Amino acid sequence: MTHYPDAIRTVRWMVRDTFRQSVATKLFWAMLGLTLLCAAFCFGITVEGAIERPRHPAELPTYLPKGQKTPEVVAEGVRVADGKVTLGYGLFEYPVTKNKTDSVRVILIWLAGVVADTVGVLLALLWTAGFLPTFLEPAAVTVLLAKPAPRWAVLAGKYLGVVLFVALQSMLFVGATWFATGAATGVWDGTYWFAVPLLVVNFAVFYAVSALLAVCTRSTVVSVFGTLLFWLLCWAMNFTHHKLAAEEVPGTTRAAGVLVQVGYWTLPKPLDLGGIFFDAMKAEEYATPIPELAAAKARGSFHPELAVVTSLVFAAAALAVAGYEFRHMDY
Repeated sequence: MTHYPDAIRTVRWMVRDTFRQSVATKLFWAMLGLTLLCAAFCFGITVEGAIERPRHPAELPTYLPKGQKTPEVVAEGVRVADGKVTLGYGLFEYPVTKNKTDSVRVILIWLAGVVADTVGVLLALLWTAGFLPTFLEPAAVTVLLAKPAPRWAVLAGKYLGVVLFVALQSMLFVGATWFATGAATGVWDGTYWFAVPLLVVNFAVFYAVSALLAVCTRSTVVSVFGTLLFWLLCWAMNFTHHKLAAEEVPGTTRAAGVLVQVGYWTLPKPLDLGGIFFDAMKAEEYATPIPELAAAKARGSFHPELAVVTSLVFAAAALAVAGYEFRHMDY
């Protein structure tokens, strides 16, 4: 019979032990160092000469490139992008996207959508993949299992501890880069904070798969490469679903279409999660989305709420299977 006070206490101690482990292995400081490096990069951003003015609600969000500013264009009232953006403390420069706010927002989208959501999540999965296999070694876990603590609470606490650790690092990354960019440019874009729940959900979903592989194999190598391959599979399935929804691909059979539909609704959807952040930042006005995702939105086959729910359901199922395997594992 499960004693819930013991289970809660076990989860709490597992969370604390995970943070202790992250400090002991220097992972906490390594991820913090990368955050400070990105913040230092953001402090070197400047936007010069960009004209900032209120935008009319009915105004088309289009600009001509800077080089096309002629007297005729000015007389017609067409907006021309002016000014420049410098990166790396003056080492690189390029024309502004439209105005100062939009130019800064493009940089923030790259920081959140590429640096954090893709590279950052994959690095987090890579660096934390060894937490559970190391913890599940007989010499380490038998001490805990000898105490009156339910095994599911031990596993859930370790999983929750890793997710909370990554959530903390995500908040530090977003907060540091947001502050550095705002201090350097004077543009304080609050929508950038939508990146935090995006990063946490994306990581939590795929770390559930890593936990399942760790319980089944107790191998860090299998957890690392298995999770990365599964991420690629999910991204490819997500992309293929939208590709087939956008256009008819020659050679695609009805059976293949059904298989893609089943795979799409069953597996996590990393591409859709990125699209949710893209929409939250209202990035379609000045950045080009993935054409297949844009086509899915136009056809009404993109459902952000269902994308999040089904991804989390898959993660819960993977954790349930991991818990079942851990409960029946012999030590």
